[in-house]
Amino acid sequence: MWIIDIYSLVMAGLLLPMGALGDRIGFKRLAILGSSVFGLASLLAALAFSVTSLVAARAFLAVGAAMILPATLSALRHTFTEEKERNFALGIWSAVGTVGAAMGPLVGGFLMEYFYWGSVFLINLPIVLLVLIVTVFLMPNQPKKPEKTWKIRQALVLISAILLLVYAAKNGIRSNSIPYVTLVIAFIGASLLFLFVRYQLIVTTPMIDFRILNQREIAVGIVMALVAMITLVGFELLLTQELQLVLGKTPLEAGLFLLPLMIASGVSGPIAGRLVTIFGLRLVASLGIFLSAISFMILAYTDFSHQTILAWTGMALLGFSVEASMLASTAAIMTSVPKEKSGAAGALEGMAYELGAGIGVAIFGLLLSGTYVATIVLPAELPIDMIVQARASISETVQVVQKLDNDVGVQLLHASRVAFSSSHNLVLGIASSILLALAVIIWFILPKRLRSQIPHAS
Repeated sequence: MWIIDIYSLVMAGLLLPMGALGDRIGFKRLAILGSSVFGLASLLAALAFSVTSLVAARAFLAVGAAMILPATLSALRHTFTEEKERNFALGIWSAVGTVGAAMGPLVGGFLMEYFYWGSVFLINLPIVLLVLIVTVFLMPNQPKKPEKTWKIRQALVLISAILLLVYAAKNGIRSNSIPYVTLVIAFIGASLLFLFVRYQLIVTTPMIDFRILNQREIAVGIVMALVAMITLVGFELLLTQELQLVLGKTPLEAGLFLLPLMIASGVSGPIAGRLVTIFGLRLVASLGIFLSAISFMILAYTDFSHQTILAWTGMALLGFSVEASMLASTAAIMTSVPKEKSGAAGALEGMAYELGAGIGVAIFGLLLSGTYVATIVLPAELPIDMIVQARASISETVQVVQKLDNDVGVQLLHASRVAFSSSHNLVLGIASSILLALAVIIWFILPKRLRSQIPHAS
C-alpha cells in the first residue's frame, strides 16, 4: 500500500509550499520545473530495483506533481477572468484530471499484461515532453512576487506528521504489531500535527492561510474535495481488489470493467461547469454529493459477478456525480478567492484532493482489512502454520489457497469471497451514509449562488 499511498501523502504536504514557490518564481517556471522533475522521477521509477527504491521514486514523482497542479490552476485563474468562461475552463481542467486518473487502471492494466511493469512509468516520458513544449510556447507568464517566503520546513513537518499517523493506523490492525510501538508512533505524529497547526495560527505569514477558510464557500469547497476523493479512491481500491482477487480478472479486464466510470467522469466536467453557471453552486454541489451517495448504496448491494449492467449503471452515476461535485468545489474556491491568492487557494484545494486520495486508500484499506479479518471463517482443516497469513487480507488468503491442492483450498477461497462481500457491503454503506450527511450540510450552508454569480443592479 505504501507504493500507492506515498504519492498522494507527499504531494498533499508539498502543494502549499509549491504554490508559494510559484508566487516567487512565476507559475510558468514552476510548471516547467515540475514537468521536468516528473519526467525524471518517472524514469527512476521504471528503473527501480526494489520496493524501497520504487517508493522513493514515487515520492519524487509527487514533488513534480505538486509543482504542476498549482501552476495550472493559477494559469486558468489569470487567463479566464469572466466567470462563465472560467467555470467552463475549470470543467475541462477537472474532466481531464479525472479521466486521466480513471484511465490509469485501463492503461496500466494493458501495459502490465503485455509489457514489463516499468512501462507504466515510461509512458509518462513522451507526455512530459509534449507538456514542456506546450507550456513554453502557450502558457502565459504571470507576475512574480519574490518577497513571498518558501516554507519548505513547515511542509516537511506536515508530511512527517501525516506519514506517521497513517503508518500507526496501518500497523495497529496487524496481528503481529507491538501495541506500545504503534502508540508511540501515533503520539509523535499527532504531536507534530498539533505543533504544525498551532504554529500556523500564531505566525503572521503561515504556510496555510486559515483566513481563506473564513469564507464558507471556500471551506465547504475544501471539505467537498476531501470527502469526494476519499470515497472515490477508496472505491477504486475496493473494486480493483474484488475484480482481480475475487472474480479472477486480469489487470486489463479490471481496467475495462471501469470504463463506465471513466466515460461518465469525462462527460460530467464541462456539463457541470454549465450547470453551476445556470442553477448555482448549491444545487449542483448538494445534488452531486447526494447522487454519489445513491450510487454507493447501489454498488454496496451489487453482485459484480452477475449484475454487470447494474454495476456499470452505479459506476456511471458515481463518475458523473463525483466529477460534478469536484467541479463545484473548484468553482466555489476559485471564484470566491481574491485573484492575488489564487495560487494559494489552488494549492489548498489540491492538497485536499491529494490528502483525500491518500486517506481514502488508508481508510478504505483499514475498513476492508478490519471487516475481512473479523468475518472470515477459516476451514477447521487448515494447517495451523497458515492461519495467520490466511486471515490477514484477501490477497494473503489467495496466496495460501495457491499452496493448497485439496478441498481445504476450495473451502478457504469460498470463505474469503464471502468475507470480502461482507466487507464490500459495510464499507460502501458507510461511505454512502457520510455522503448523504454531507449533501444535507452543503444544502443548508452554501448560498444559492456565489457572490460573483449574483447579478448586480444597473
